[in-house]
Amino acid sequence: MGKSTWKSEGQIMDGPQLRPHKTTQTKNILITGGAGFVGSHLCERMLQAGHRVICIDNFQTGDKRNIVHLHNNPAFSVINHDVVDPIDHDVDEIYNLACPASPPRYQMDPIHTTKTSVIGTMNLLELAARTGARLFQASTSEVYGDPSVHPQPESYWGHVNAFGPRACYDEGKRCAETLCFDYHHRHGVDVRIARIFNTYGPRMSAADGRVVSNFIVQALRGEDITIYGDGTQTRSFCYVDDLVESFVRLMDSRDLPFGPFNLGNPGEFTVRELAEMVIDLSGSSSRIVHHPLPVDDPRQRCPDIQRATRYLGWRPEVALAEGLERTINYFDALFSERSIAAEA
Repeated sequence: MGKSTWKSEGQIMDGPQLRPHKTTQTKNILITGGAGFVGSHLCERMLQAGHRVICIDNFQTGDKRNIVHLHNNPAFSVINHDVVDPIDHDVDEIYNLACPASPPRYQMDPIHTTKTSVIGTMNLLELAARTGARLFQASTSEVYGDPSVHPQPESYWGHVNAFGPRACYDEGKRCAETLCFDYHHRHGVDVRIARIFNTYGPRMSAADGRVVSNFIVQALRGEDITIYGDGTQTRSFCYVDDLVESFVRLMDSRDLPFGPFNLGNPGEFTVRELAEMVIDLSGSSSRIVHHPLPVDDPRQRCPDIQRATRYLGWRPEVALAEGLERTINYFDALFSERSIAAEA
């Protein structure tokens, strides 16, 4: 294989010759985890752009209701498949979003979570190597663990407990990034790695255990809003439409430095501020109660997105209050539909 150069931050290194990549024509796009919260929005976006979409999901955490409105589109197809098993399709791009992303879900079967991140990613890298497809790897801010550097830049190596209850996800995603690097360097696979920070919006699962959905569901039901710890721990929250836009820019951009990109909203809020905002926007009478902080729960989490801003021209646009209002309206409508269906 011929030599070219690929760029890493601050240096030029010898690297593999990458194959030409489609940029304007209709593309065959494979989206794993496509029935999930973020994946379903990405499927919509790719279909709206005129591409053919193959949605792959094992429906462990994905929901058929997230994609039912796409079934009549002739450019959309769904395959019930687990990425731990090899798959073979002639595709131009692969978006690998397959893996439970909320702690209660990925801790239910930690061995399978690790296999999904490691074996699943390897299977998709093999597919990309065979077909010349560009691969998007959904990594996570969890690779930073409970960070000692704040906000977190991509150069930070992280502070992760390899034996903790979150390790199946944290270390699985770290290993997946390593595989991406090695397949790029050894086999010329064109890989784009996104370290995704907290994301919220319509189609979140009401039972996924994430802080935004937890607070909204509790507020709409008039239940106590549960804060783990004293509520001073901070998070950043990115609306799903902003995140999907960053995915597209990362995949479509040329001459990028190789390596991960932080994708998230750098606006930082305490968990208590989030709870109070949800109560206010939903008009809820819920009160806030406190429970002990889970093991290895990070005290601070906020992305440094200078790299994404510089190379992708991207910054999130949806303010937290606006995004929360849309998400509250989604859950409110969902609960109303379920109530009507139950009465019927």
